[in-house]
Amino acid sequence: MKARVVVTLKRSVLDPQGQAVGRALAMLGFGEVQGVRLGKIIELDLDATDAAEARKRIESMCEKLLANTVIEEYRVIIDPAPGVEAVG
Repeated sequence: MKARVVVTLKRSVLDPQGQAVGRALAMLGFGEVQGVRLGKIIELDLDATDAAEARKRIESMCEKLLANTVIEEYRVIIDPAPGVEAVG
């Protein structure tokens, strides 16, 4: 089973990198961009068959290591094996 964790800064936290990218895009002629927030995507290959249990384990990973929950939030996306219903 494959999973992705999308980690982004909480809305209440300033994102100087996102602001810099936003300014650069404007300078390159992409004035329609009104805001940019950067984050990270972590892809995991899991030896698991139960999507609900996998989600619990991944959330534990996020709380302990993958995300700084003081300033970041995360979203878990499970890509189950073919024929298995997605959880997300």
